[in-house]
Amino acid sequence: MILDISQEVFSCRVFPGDPAPRCERLSSTAEGAEYNLTAFSMCAHNGTHIDAPFHFLPDGKPVGALELSVFVGDCFVVRHSGDVTAADAEAIMARARAENAQERILIAGEAVVTADAARVFAQAGILLLGNESQTVGPEDAPAEVHRILLGAGTVLLEGIVLSAAAEGKWLLSAAPLNLGGADGAPCRAFLMR
Repeated sequence: MILDISQEVFSCRVFPGDPAPRCERLSSTAEGAEYNLTAFSMCAHNGTHIDAPFHFLPDGKPVGALELSVFVGDCFVVRHSGDVTAADAEAIMARARAENAQERILIAGEAVVTADAARVFAQAGILLLGNESQTVGPEDAPAEVHRILLGAGTVLLEGIVLSAAAEGKWLLSAAPLNLGGADGAPCRAFLMR
């Protein structure tokens, strides 16, 4: 089973203040051209994307310096609604460890990772934390949560779609586009069982 957990780019959710993706047809067979050709522009953080440490840390690694192994491997999907507290994060980590899927955590639902939860995930040494929102922390003040996680080397996978994903262990593939020097990048994320 392969489950696409990515948003479609041109209709994706956009973080307030970020530019929306745009598409332009440069050439069209319907208009007599020999081929179709599309150009597009977008923010690196539109739709389903990753945040590299450089997003909030001046000396953090940019997208092109991240190991692909961070984005491919076993993960644990968990459902949560509301604030993710430190106790919630500890319980999530315990469940993930029980299934030997503790390196990558994906949180389904309308969840907001608090700074206390971010510290638990950071201390656990996870490689990747994903969620369905366009930002991991509170939308009105995401910086602290980002700095805690990115500062610990935890890459963020934001804007995923987990409505069809059952809780438990999955194989994740969420490699970003290789945008050298960038602070984030879109990706086509999917789960396999």
